Amino acid sequence: MDKPDNNKPTMEFPCEFPIKAMGLASETLHMEMLEIVQRHAPETDKHALKSRPSSNGKYVSVTITISAKSRAQLDSIYLDLTACEQVLMAL
Repeated sequence: MDKPDNNKPTMEFPCEFPIKAMGLASETLHMEMLEIVQRHAPETDKHALKSRPSSNGKYVSVTITISAKSRAQLDSIYLDLTACEQVLMAL
């Protein structure tokens, strides 16, 4: 049986990558998320953003698909998202 190659990257860059975050439904969550993502991926526009409310409308899930350039870029985005008070969870 072949051994896995631990030197092989798990992702190849650049690639399309969906970033998802959840928070309480608010007027500003979408824009706050977009601003955070654009700091690290300035070419991302508002059309890359999709949202879905929870069944009771209390929470919202926001997904922004970016053209990811590196693992470091993704790590920076997730650090900023999790530091945002409006974001309850980032995936």
